Amino acid sequence: MNADRRAYSLPAMKLDRLEVRLLKLPLRFPFETSFGVSTHKEFLLVSAWSDGVVGHAECVADVDPFYLPETNVTALHILKEFLAPAVLGVDFEHPRELLALFSRVRGHPMAKAAIEMAAYELLARQKGVPLYKVLGGRGGTVESGVSIGLQKDVGTLLEKVDLEVAAGYRRVKIKIKPGKDRKLVAAIRERYPELRLMVDANSAYRIEDAPLFRELDAAKLMMVEQPLAWNDIVEHAELQRQITTPVCLDESIHSLEDARHAVAIGACRIINIKVGRVGGHTVAAAIADHCLRHGVPVWCGGMLESGIGRLHNVHLQTLPGFTLPGDTSASSRYFEEDLIDPPVTVSPQGTVAVPEGVGIGHEIVWSRVQRATAHMEVLR
Repeated sequence: MNADRRAYSLPAMKLDRLEVRLLKLPLRFPFETSFGVSTHKEFLLVSAWSDGVVGHAECVADVDPFYLPETNVTALHILKEFLAPAVLGVDFEHPRELLALFSRVRGHPMAKAAIEMAAYELLARQKGVPLYKVLGGRGGTVESGVSIGLQKDVGTLLEKVDLEVAAGYRRVKIKIKPGKDRKLVAAIRERYPELRLMVDANSAYRIEDAPLFRELDAAKLMMVEQPLAWNDIVEHAELQRQITTPVCLDESIHSLEDARHAVAIGACRIINIKVGRVGGHTVAAAIADHCLRHGVPVWCGGMLESGIGRLHNVHLQTLPGFTLPGDTSASSRYFEEDLIDPPVTVSPQGTVAVPEGVGIGHEIVWSRVQRATAHMEVLR
């Protein structure tokens, strides 16, 4: 653990209240992946209180179990019945200790992460510092990439890519699925031979599709993300041996142990760390540390978060090891009105400024949160 991370702790923390809100935000444009089409983002916002100070974080579960097994309903159940009773009223010195308090609950990393991340932001607010300082990161800027969902045709996709390249994004990711892959990559490569381009399959292929990925080697992609099953690393290792394009694992990495095993057997050459997917900032930092020691670059993926979760991702990316542009796009790409002010913006150079304000660094607009809230529970 980085010494800076150890420095930002208190004699004791005790969570005396958790507030859990179910929010529903309309997306500016439908977002399509191999799982389906999303027109709204529904998520849980968790607020952790201690002695009148509060920290906030999003749960990255969704309405359905298509990305990973957790959903908003299961996360709320686990939060209420198991995680809140394990932590409320209990003394701990640092948010990393929540891992031990949650250890009896198997799985459910998204639910665990929501409380742990809120506790980290709470700690930053108690200390009066930006979140990145309690994580052990640095200030400045982080590189931003962009994720483009499946489009109705190649022409529409190229129009989207044109817009994002003009906006300055450092890397473009496109979604693919069987039947929508070769032509999309070929069209973009013809127009942008040097573009830092990657594809994300969201587990839509099988090892029998290896010939397709050998064809895509010619496109010199940065990586192919999660081509095979969400709970597999063995066949990903087999695929990586057959292709020159780096395989990046996303859905397959739920813990530090998963990352260790994947790196050990050569299942990937890059890892996408989504802090909410792996159980919180403590595990995310540990994975980044492990990958850094083994020469495996990492980056931070997005889950269509509002500005609250998006800023957690910005601060996380200041840790050593995050050397590739993350999916930290501007708020305006997804939402007409974000929950924070000012919104997250991307510079013409394709970077996002790391906020220097306390906690996540931007103000939450509670009138917008209230308008988006469909349900709320207070746990004491």
